[in-house]
Amino acid sequence: MAKTNKTTEAQVKPAGYVPTLKKVYKEQIVDSLMKQFSYTTVMQVPKLVKITINEGIGEGTQDRKIVEEAAAELSLITGQKALVTVSRKDISNFKLRKGMPVGCKVTLRDVKMYEFLEKLIRIALPRIRDFNGVAENMDGQGNYTLGVKEQIIFPEVDIDKNPRIHGLEITFVTTAKSDQECRALLAAFGVPFKKRNN
Repeated sequence: MAKTNKTTEAQVKPAGYVPTLKKVYKEQIVDSLMKQFSYTTVMQVPKLVKITINEGIGEGTQDRKIVEEAAAELSLITGQKALVTVSRKDISNFKLRKGMPVGCKVTLRDVKMYEFLEKLIRIALPRIRDFNGVAENMDGQGNYTLGVKEQIIFPEVDIDKNPRIHGLEITFVTTAKSDQECRALLAAFGVPFKKRNN
């Protein structure tokens, strides 16, 4: 019985289900990037490998329940169970001891990764007030990190049940060899980068 209760409608996928953005990648993005960067083989085209979402909760050192609530909320947002992260060393200035809960994280791949990306760009980001695009925080190695100030932009968050506002750090790990390729890949997916002044 317990297993049946845990299976939500969102987890039940029809046979052969392929997320919309995965189809878009195969049918449109690959060809587009092949032309843009003059690749000689499809294997050179960068792809999205995983998305990691980290949430740091400073108050967690005083109350573990706050971290557990945040982890449950992050699980709802991503559709995958979030792991509680703990401090790796003692830091006396912050009254932090090794092993204390300090946040939570999730690593998404394949179906859940594409579904989260679609929700992020089509539902969550447009809900930010006065939104004019995201900054280009590439790391020079084909990865991109996006900072979200408030987790309440996600529709799963019930501010009445959990009034605490937390920021999220969302990292896109790709096979791109340069910042330019990484940006082109994510922009093709629909990540709304700020317009460049040139």
